[in-house]
Amino acid sequence: MIVGCRERLAARARCLGLDAAYSAPICGGGKSEVKETMSARADIFGRSGQGVRTSSAAASEFIRELTSGMSHEERLAQVQWLARMLDDRFAVPGTRIRFGWDAILGLFPGLGDALTSVLSLIIVHHAWQTGASPLTLVRMLGNVAVDFLVGSIPFLGDLFDVAFKANRRNARLLEQHLNRHSKRAKYRFGN
Repeated sequence: MIVGCRERLAARARCLGLDAAYSAPICGGGKSEVKETMSARADIFGRSGQGVRTSSAAASEFIRELTSGMSHEERLAQVQWLARMLDDRFAVPGTRIRFGWDAILGLFPGLGDALTSVLSLIIVHHAWQTGASPLTLVRMLGNVAVDFLVGSIPFLGDLFDVAFKANRRNARLLEQHLNRHSKRAKYRFGN
């Protein structure tokens, strides 16, 4: 599995115009490679503001390039992991109540909710990349919007985040879309 991960990262690094050696530490490379990776990140994102991507078009292009070539299974696994981190990472001892980084970061007014909403939009991006219907995308964006707007209310919004779990809902919507997509493909090809 690590070999496959390194190969995918090397291909993405080549696509971004980087040396493939820079991507190895992400999958468990040695300490000597870490210095190269840090300098590579500085080369990608710029040093002292030089070469920094500032337009939204460049940012969306960067995300598109970063996630290109992912299979539907890889996208779903990443979405489920992100939803777990944001909505269900921690448990209140002795209860069935679970919460994640969405509720914790929401304690910081404005900035926390904005940050978690951006992370939630990654889930919507994956759904868009898999060809989800416009209705599914609107439902997902509605979940993110409700989470952001109600979550912006101090303290009460955080309680809402614990109960609403917008990211889990969006992960479920993506999973349903992919299940429908795979059933249609099996029906067409007779498998």
